[in-house]
Amino acid sequence: MKSAIAYYRVSTDRQGKSGLGLEAQEEAVRLFVQRESYQVTNHFTENESGKKNQRPQLLAALAQCRKEKATLIIAKLDRLSRNVHFISGLYESKVDFKAVDNPYANKLMVHLLAAFAEHEREQISIRTRDALQAAKRRGKKLGVTGAERARENQEAAHAFAELMRPTINAIQQQGITTVRSIRDELNRQGVPTYRRNGQSWHVTNVHALLKRLVTSNA
Repeated sequence: MKSAIAYYRVSTDRQGKSGLGLEAQEEAVRLFVQRESYQVTNHFTENESGKKNQRPQLLAALAQCRKEKATLIIAKLDRLSRNVHFISGLYESKVDFKAVDNPYANKLMVHLLAAFAEHEREQISIRTRDALQAAKRRGKKLGVTGAERARENQEAAHAFAELMRPTINAIQQQGITTVRSIRDELNRQGVPTYRRNGQSWHVTNVHALLKRLVTSNA
C-alpha cells in the first residue's frame, strides 16, 4: 500500500476553530485514499489565507513526505494556493502530490489551472481598485453595470474554454466524441467544471463548452 500524507487548509481562524469546510476535505481525502489504495500515515491542518505562501504546517507536511517518500494528498487544488509560482515551488520540492478534485491532471494542466486562478484573482483586485478610485473622484459609489458584468463573464468563460481545449482534444482523440460520452469521461477523470465547486459535468455545460471551442476556432 502506498504511503500518503494528508494536508488540509481552512482560510480563517474562525473556520479553523469551527471545523467549517474541514470535515468535507477529510471525507474527500478518505474516499480517495481508500479507492486508490493509499495509507495515510499523518495529517496536517493549516489555518491560513490562500494568499500566504509561508505555511508552517504545509512545510512540515512536505518534510514528512520527503522523509517517508510519501505522496501529499489534498482535497482541492486551491487548498494549496492560487499562486502559480507557489505551485512551481511545490514541483521543485520533489514531492509528489495529488488533488482529489483533479487526480489525473498532469503538470501542465495543474500549472494552467493555477495560472488561470491567479489571473482571475488579479483581475478582480484591479477592477475593485479602479472602481474605488472612480468612486472617490466622482464623490459617489460606483457599481458594475449588468453589461460590464456580462462581458466579464463571457471573457472568463472563453478563457476557461481555451484552458480545457487540450483536455477535450485528448478525449476526442480516444474516439470519445459524443456529448454524453465526453461528459462521462470528464467526470471519470475528476476534471473540475468552470465553477470549480464540486459540481459534476452535465450534458448542458459540456455542450456549451464544445460550442464555445468551435466558435473560437471559426
